Amino acid sequence: MKKLIILTLIFSSVMGVFGQEKASISGSVEWDTLNINAKVSLNMAQAKIKLPAGRTQGESLLNASYSRLIEPCLLSLQVDSSATIADLINSGELTLSHIEAISRRANSSSPALSPDMKNMTTSVSIPISNISSTLLQHSRASPISRTLIPVSTAKYTGIIVIAVEELPIHGMNSSAMPVPCIFPKIWDSEMNLIYDRNMLEPQFENAMVRYSTSQNIFQKNPSGLSDDLQKVVGDRPLRIFARGVFGVKPTDLIIERSDAMIIISSEENRRLLSQGKVVFILDESVLRYNFIGE
Repeated sequence: MKKLIILTLIFSSVMGVFGQEKASISGSVEWDTLNINAKVSLNMAQAKIKLPAGRTQGESLLNASYSRLIEPCLLSLQVDSSATIADLINSGELTLSHIEAISRRANSSSPALSPDMKNMTTSVSIPISNISSTLLQHSRASPISRTLIPVSTAKYTGIIVIAVEELPIHGMNSSAMPVPCIFPKIWDSEMNLIYDRNMLEPQFENAMVRYSTSQNIFQKNPSGLSDDLQKVVGDRPLRIFARGVFGVKPTDLIIERSDAMIIISSEENRRLLSQGKVVFILDESVLRYNFIGE
């Protein structure tokens, strides 16, 4: 931890001197779209940059400041129930160079001047799938749990787990609102692991699960699903209500053993997990949060 703090402080100090703290960032982490969206702004007057000759200098300073400003957001991102990106750097699983590479792969707009010519801004979008693909290192998916006594089950086109209210925390006499992360797990009520990131086939690395709100499963059409959800889970998904949460952070969902049996009793339904055809329906309040920095 001390090593990470020292490296971060050195990096921030160097960039702070270069940028003279004239740049700022505001944005949001949007789990329902799996994007981090931000706007980076440079105060041209405070940075003592005069136009038009200083435009190129302003763009360079804006781009350099972006890397420094987006870093705290990326470091705090929840990877799974027990670790953030910063924790993975501390453990050696990631390095700061990985974070810099992720920030460089962002989709960004061309820097633009405000009407009063005082600020230069650019909009940036980082797909969370860029982060998950960096973290998924396995070349072959782990086998998904099977059962010696399968139950008769229909073939489904996807899996929807609904968890929009506070749920009991396994092993504790309390409850919590489920929250999103990059790699959530699914457990059954007997605490058998049904799904984790190692079960995802590498070619489906864009996302382990998608997140959405309850309004998108109560649409006025035959499937009841929004167009975006139908693209993920098809028009005949298995719908399951979560019964609890598990983990240091309440990101992992617990489902009834009987629901788990429906999934693991057939090859077709197990494949839905390995192909990431899974959606978690969470409360709207946990799916987005804002951040600012300067």
